[in-house]
Amino acid sequence: MSETRRRLGRAFWAVDRLLGGERPPTRTQKFAARHPLVLSLLTGAVWAVYFLVLPDVQPSDYVIAPFGSLLLGGIFGFTALYERRRQRRLRRLGLWNGS
Repeated sequence: MSETRRRLGRAFWAVDRLLGGERPPTRTQKFAARHPLVLSLLTGAVWAVYFLVLPDVQPSDYVIAPFGSLLLGGIFGFTALYERRRQRRLRRLGLWNGS
């Protein structure tokens, strides 16, 4: 089991490296890694408000908006957590000094 996990981890980081994952992060990526919860909540809230201010809002939209905002906010939150982990890895490998 642990060997399979290590292989999957190495494969993941190999794909990440091919996609440019060893480049230093941008300012936006640094913000996302430092504040994943804020990013998640803001994204979900903006989506819900936008969804509810569209014309012809139906009663079912008041049920759909929170679920959609949770889904979208969750996706952004997990992406920010991945970015945090990537930045920690860059520091650990000495590819980025954290500034």
